[in-house]
Amino acid sequence: MNSIQATIRETKTKGEMSSLRREGQVPAIIYGGKEKNQSISLSKKEIGNLIEKENFLSNVIVLNLNGKEQNVLPREISFDTLSDEPIHVDFLRIVKGSTIVLEIPVKFINNDKSPGLKRGGVLNIVRRKVELKCPTENIPKELVVDLDNLDIGASIKISSIELPENVSPTIKGRDFVIATVAAPTIVKEPEKPAEETAEGAEGAEGAEGGEAAGESTEGSKASSEDKPAEGEKAKEGEKKDEKKSPSEKK
Repeated sequence: MNSIQATIRETKTKGEMSSLRREGQVPAIIYGGKEKNQSISLSKKEIGNLIEKENFLSNVIVLNLNGKEQNVLPREISFDTLSDEPIHVDFLRIVKGSTIVLEIPVKFINNDKSPGLKRGGVLNIVRRKVELKCPTENIPKELVVDLDNLDIGASIKISSIELPENVSPTIKGRDFVIATVAAPTIVKEPEKPAEETAEGAEGAEGAEGGEAAGESTEGSKASSEDKPAEGEKAKEGEKKDEKKSPSEKK
């Protein structure tokens, strides 16, 4: 268990609370059980280090208060909207023999030993936390799911997780799923519709026809340019007649 030093505080006004925070302390309160609520303060640095640890809200913490130890459970944390630093913490007093409802995080191990994940499968997590009813002296830190030997299509249900003694899920009457090993997802490019393919083919044929037509036009132009005009033919005939002798003309 994590432990932290706490001090009884007598602050009552907002000004006194603000002054306490400026001194590097975080106001907190302990409640629950038959004892009265207890106002305390904690080191901002110490409580900040605990908050950064995984599963802070589901771990029992030992408070050293005036030489006595108290087991408490963090229930709520308030943060400053600008600095994001803790400004108040609520602790629930742990009383032996009582029960509490908590959301316990799920931890997955042996990912590298799962044949399904090795073959490209995907771990589909349905629940990252499970709400459990626990005795205060037997609160699990986490629920462990072993992925060893799990293949594609495997389904991990709450019944496959070993729970501590007297710990039970709040969901009753069904064996709900925690996670599955799903088949890999392959994204295929959509095929072009048949209409678009037909239109593309028609366009290509039209273009080819146009090219052929262009070639024939150019050929006709070239042939017409090579042939002399009718007027030029007549002039050439007259010139030939002039060169002939008068006897030939007759």
